[in-house]
Amino acid sequence: MSDAPAIEITRLVKTFGNAVALDGVDLAVPEGSVFGFLGPNGAGKTTALRILTGLARPTAGAARILGQDVSSAGNAVRSRIGYLPDVPGFYPWMTAMELVEFAGRLFAIAPATLRERAESLLEMAGLSDVRSKVGGFSRGMKQRLGIAQALINAPSVLLLDEPTSALDPIGRREVLEMIASLRGRTTVFFSTHILADVERVCDRVAILDRGRVVANAPIAELKQRAAVDRLVIDVDGDPATLISELELRPWLRSVDRKGESMTLAVSDLKSAQRELPAAIAAAGLGLKRLEAAEVSLEDMFVELVHRAEQ
Repeated sequence: MSDAPAIEITRLVKTFGNAVALDGVDLAVPEGSVFGFLGPNGAGKTTALRILTGLARPTAGAARILGQDVSSAGNAVRSRIGYLPDVPGFYPWMTAMELVEFAGRLFAIAPATLRERAESLLEMAGLSDVRSKVGGFSRGMKQRLGIAQALINAPSVLLLDEPTSALDPIGRREVLEMIASLRGRTTVFFSTHILADVERVCDRVAILDRGRVVANAPIAELKQRAAVDRLVIDVDGDPATLISELELRPWLRSVDRKGESMTLAVSDLKSAQRELPAAIAAAGLGLKRLEAAEVSLEDMFVELVHRAEQ
């Protein structure tokens, strides 16, 4: 495996008139990784993927896959890419086997090799025994079929745009398991706005907000960088006065109140744990619970995006 990144984006800009979709994006995706491209809807994720596939051209900057500029490399690089758009379209009268083999013939794969590869991919997708037409497939079945057809050319890089969007929990699990199985064999770069999907299968994640990358690192490192801890507090009484007093403390980032229970986001855990009991007593409340909670990817995401907007 090479040390060179499988995908490298440098100062990438894409504008549509006065609207800026990508604003100087820098990104490097390690070879063989499952890389999450995370951001809210409208952040610029699909625009970046369209540039990587050659379906759109950048206004400025460069995007390279396997060391080749995607704007000028043409079929030399596209033949090594697999791509699944956010809303894939399939010929509804085909079976899964017919569709995957059709995709393979576009790459001029030899018939014997194509049949063997198609059978293997459909087995991985859990569709090897399905004989019905694609038009009758569920959304989850279509997404798994889409990944199978995107892999028919044995690509070095697989690009997936919101592969789990609009799926039910079972469909999401099946697609994520399929993506995770590719780790180390193919570089997987997938965009999503679903935080739990990234936390479940990704090695690294980049967070895109308003066309800019606000973070790019392994998930564990991002949690440390976010520098936010969570404390769960249950009190006996109305905590309104306590919250007003705590909002003056420099270590408090936010408060989420549910009845007599609160979750505090704090930037200095030791100071918070030291000062909270006295503050609770001064407010005339009884302390029933004070414990640390694990920082989730959602906590990290909100904190890092909030910092970028300041």
